[in-house]
Amino acid sequence: MRTLAAALGVAIFAALAGCGADAPASQQTAGPSESVPPTSLPQSDEPVELDPTQFTDKVTNPWFPLEPGTRWTYRETTEDGEHLHVVVTATTETREIANGVTARIVRDTVSLDGEVEEDTFDWYAQDSDGTVWYLGENTAEFKDGKVDTREGSFEAGVDGALPGVIMPASPEPGMSFRQEYYKGQAEDHGEVLALDEQASVQAGDYDGLLQTADTTPLEPDVLEHKYYADGVGLVLTIDKEAGGREELLSVTQVPAAAARRAGQAPLGEPY
Repeated sequence: MRTLAAALGVAIFAALAGCGADAPASQQTAGPSESVPPTSLPQSDEPVELDPTQFTDKVTNPWFPLEPGTRWTYRETTEDGEHLHVVVTATTETREIANGVTARIVRDTVSLDGEVEEDTFDWYAQDSDGTVWYLGENTAEFKDGKVDTREGSFEAGVDGALPGVIMPASPEPGMSFRQEYYKGQAEDHGEVLALDEQASVQAGDYDGLLQTADTTPLEPDVLEHKYYADGVGLVLTIDKEAGGREELLSVTQVPAAAARRAGQAPLGEPY
């Protein structure tokens, strides 16, 4: 997942170039896994076996809702003072992941002065308890209009990559969980800190916010605090080390045709 410290970073899946929402070409499936009890949250590189029949692409968790056609627009201010334009769209499209789970495709596009810097298809699904799982991403960073790297792309069930949790069904302070795992490439971890925070952003004033701390052993100095509003989703991210900030500007609904294009147009291309 994109972090403020690394949003602007080898190609591990070169065959992805121009493939839109297609998965990494490598299809080495993960080895046998041990089932994790449904009430537990995955940690580190702990194996987990998901039952596809217990998942849906209809993500309704109030802290992380993904109603198709919803578009979140953010302004990200980096530690260097640059202002990035971030557009996140819950598309109408889905994808069957290598582990058998069907996921909702979410498009996340980062631009600087009108030029795409990073473009990503993220894959999410919700289990029968209401926990939202993160199943991988097809991502590309661009330089001078061309793909510079696809580092960070992974798919749960391919080449040892494992699914993680982006939002528990009933979050409580102290809960911790793996958000993603692809050894050496994607190892983010989340922890719930509070459920009663407040924040003022351009989109409005929010209270009763869920606050998390996101870290990764791949970048020990990175610490992000994220704030989620019930019924809205992510409203604010603060980079506690570098000082960057990403705040919600607006939440809108786009027509089904636009949401479909967002899920189908190749990375880096307009939609």
